[in-house]
Amino acid sequence: MATDLGGSAAQASIEELQLQQPGVIVGQIARARGRASLRFRLIFGFTWIVLVGGLGVAIASTGKVHLDFLAEWAPFILGGIPVTIFVSITSIILAVIFALFGALGRLSSAAPIYAIATLYVSLVRGTPLIVQIIFVYLGLPNLGITIDPLQGGILTLAFNYGAYLTEIFRAGIQAVPRGQVEAAQSLAMPERMIMRRVVLPQAVRIVIPAIGNDFISMTKDSALVSYVTIQELFSRAQTVGTRTFTMFQTLLLAAVVYWVMTIVFSFFQERLEQRLSESDRRI
Repeated sequence: MATDLGGSAAQASIEELQLQQPGVIVGQIARARGRASLRFRLIFGFTWIVLVGGLGVAIASTGKVHLDFLAEWAPFILGGIPVTIFVSITSIILAVIFALFGALGRLSSAAPIYAIATLYVSLVRGTPLIVQIIFVYLGLPNLGITIDPLQGGILTLAFNYGAYLTEIFRAGIQAVPRGQVEAAQSLAMPERMIMRRVVLPQAVRIVIPAIGNDFISMTKDSALVSYVTIQELFSRAQTVGTRTFTMFQTLLLAAVVYWVMTIVFSFFQERLEQRLSESDRRI
């Protein structure tokens, strides 16, 4: 009798251990991944510190960087950052609007609409952005069309980036599963409602990472609006450098600021992409 009870207890212990074993293995794997991730981040951070520190020492050794000069002129140069950010944000919002209409035109079955959208994409992608900006600023006044430099710069950036985003939006719309559209059609939903409530919400989620990448690129391309007298970051750095014959220092400061802004915006973009991927996994 006692032997039977002892054997039953031993068997129960073995079964309990077998049930716990997968959990133990999963925990060990998670801890190993955590240690590997921490090791990767430490090595990554150390490498960045070494490379950036070495670059800083190399630049300082040239003797062309003077802290007193930067302390005097940095506030004026950094005062162009709000203009740069304003131009970039406003332009990307308008670019998304251009891209949405351009994508719908590229997908239209109406020949005139399709032709207009195709011409828009071809014309913009076939000419340099700087030529477009200067044309709006200097060319249109010859036709009697005068636009405020800030407004013209924003519209030109938006018009240019909208053409590139048009193809991204078109691909995003076409990536929505056809079965969902057919299901909406089976419910007798009008085409406009299908596009507004079924297709576009999913397409926007697909193209958000691409919009983030274009926004980061636009923060740098916004420097081109300095050629139309807009006092943004690059324009101020160039102005100070030209007047004081210290282009190396002022352009170096502007480059560092652009780099820092890119890092910050890239960080938030990665966070947004992680949130979107987590929500996709939950779905």
